[in-house]
Amino acid sequence: MTGRAWGVLLVLCGAIFLEGIDVAMLNVALPAIREDLDLSTGTLQWVMSAYVLGYGGFMLLGGRAADLFGRRRMFVLWLVVFLLFSGLGGLATEGWMLIVARFVTGIAAAFMTPAGLSIITTGFPEGPQRDKALLVYAGTAAGGFSIGLVVGGLLSAIDWRWVFFAPVILSLGILLAALALIPASPSPDRTGQGVDLAGAVTVTAGILLLVFGVERATHVPAVRTVGTVGAALLLFLAFVVIERSSSSPLVRLGIFRSGSLVRANAAGLLFAAGFFGFQFIAVLYLQELRGWSSLQTSFALIVIGVDAVLSPLLTPKLVARFGNARVIFGGLLVASLSYALFLPLAADWTYAAMFPGLLLLGVAFSLVYGPLTIVATDGIAEEEQGVAGGLLYTSFQFGAALGLSAVTAVTIGATDGTSPAALLDGYRAALVVPLAAALIAAAVSAFGLRTGRARAGSALVGGHGAEPDRSGAPGGVEQPAGLGS
Repeated sequence: MTGRAWGVLLVLCGAIFLEGIDVAMLNVALPAIREDLDLSTGTLQWVMSAYVLGYGGFMLLGGRAADLFGRRRMFVLWLVVFLLFSGLGGLATEGWMLIVARFVTGIAAAFMTPAGLSIITTGFPEGPQRDKALLVYAGTAAGGFSIGLVVGGLLSAIDWRWVFFAPVILSLGILLAALALIPASPSPDRTGQGVDLAGAVTVTAGILLLVFGVERATHVPAVRTVGTVGAALLLFLAFVVIERSSSSPLVRLGIFRSGSLVRANAAGLLFAAGFFGFQFIAVLYLQELRGWSSLQTSFALIVIGVDAVLSPLLTPKLVARFGNARVIFGGLLVASLSYALFLPLAADWTYAAMFPGLLLLGVAFSLVYGPLTIVATDGIAEEEQGVAGGLLYTSFQFGAALGLSAVTAVTIGATDGTSPAALLDGYRAALVVPLAAALIAAAVSAFGLRTGRARAGSALVGGHGAEPDRSGAPGGVEQPAGLGS
């Protein structure tokens, strides 16, 4: 890998780090924002939900835009939008201003993230180089979220507005580096590939309604949730009809014939549901029941950030030895063990009692997130890499929304009163949700083990146990391509 390739990878890692730290810092700053702007609980919830709606709703469209209009162009353009609206969020004086700013920031991330991922998957040759780049990328994303928890606590102690201004400074540096390092590429050939506006409108509206319905499930009557989800499903049905008849579909439905892609998206959705649902319950337990400050909570959870170290150092070695499918399956089992360790949660648990479960969750994230990214984009044609990345990140976002809503609903339903004992009962009941999600994800990923063994057998027949050449180069020697040249 050349110095230029490393430079591009660092820029893209900086962008995904920015996205992670932005979300994490806001999580910690919410109490300070509520107090300063005098926001109701409902309005405060929308400060978070607006970002999820923008991110999850427009991710698929963002992935296709990267394929059609140029990955570098989309990455740079929407990085600028991210920068501007993050700054506007810091200037907000009313709740609605902050909600609008977060919604547009989420849209910007939805276009920027799949563009950055597809720059990696098309710029590095398929095989060890790309796998290494993706694992470093995934580790950086995880590190951004973990570090953001602590940085958000520190900045909130000064002024919550710095939670929005700090990403402006960081994104400006990333923008300048991107302009200097990411090479310009020829405009994609869009001959016969018009913009599928009907497909884009229906799928984006469907995803928006679905995420909206899940996010609001615990705050509105059940009949309204059923109606919202039903409308979303009708839009998805319309999308399928449109895509089948379109000459240039937003998403070629044949892409779902890839079993590895489908499994990766399903496992990613369930893993994100468990991961974010667990963190939500952990924060409530530490702050509402135990009375810990936001900064104490941040430092308690930062051990999960061990994945930022393990993802680039340990995971590549495990993938090389056991393959992506086995590493993902093992990681999901570790996540299940982590959640199971928290089931007997007590009101007087010491941090030493929590530490093993939190550490195992960080290990699990390092084993699952990066390899899932590889599997979800492996073997996909270059012109569909943006769509593949968009699908995966849509699954992550919808999974996060689903997990948060599920644990909230269970917590409310199982909490009878406001006493510490009642709160603890609610938290214990809700902890079953991430455990169930991780176990189901492990069951889904287990189907990939058979495929992995079959591929390993083919490799043994063809080359003395060596990994089959995936570069197309003669003699099994990878030739530089794209960013690797």
